[in-house]
Amino acid sequence: MAEKVRYHSKLYLSEGITGKKLDKIKKKLEKKPLLSGVFLIAVSVNPSDQLDIFEARLLAQSYFEKNPPYVIGIAENRQEAVLLVEQIVQECLRERGDCALKEYLLC
Repeated sequence: MAEKVRYHSKLYLSEGITGKKLDKIKKKLEKKPLLSGVFLIAVSVNPSDQLDIFEARLLAQSYFEKNPPYVIGIAENRQEAVLLVEQIVQECLRERGDCALKEYLLC
């Protein structure tokens, strides 16, 4: 990849992803992003969306070479990724009183 994947300072992780496993996932994503079975939650570049959930192996597409995602969460499957998004929304509502997730996560 031309540019590296950027990670949120407070990365949200599903329960099965430990620190050691996270390090392995990050290394694999940097070397050869054909990692199957891992889902990323990223801030959407589309102004009408807030977050994107996609399988990590999509990072192998040429689009991501010039547009690396800003990853805020990593999950072991899509269902856990959705649960993480629910957690982020609840946290944002508690902290800000709204669902402006991009502003909450990028400040």
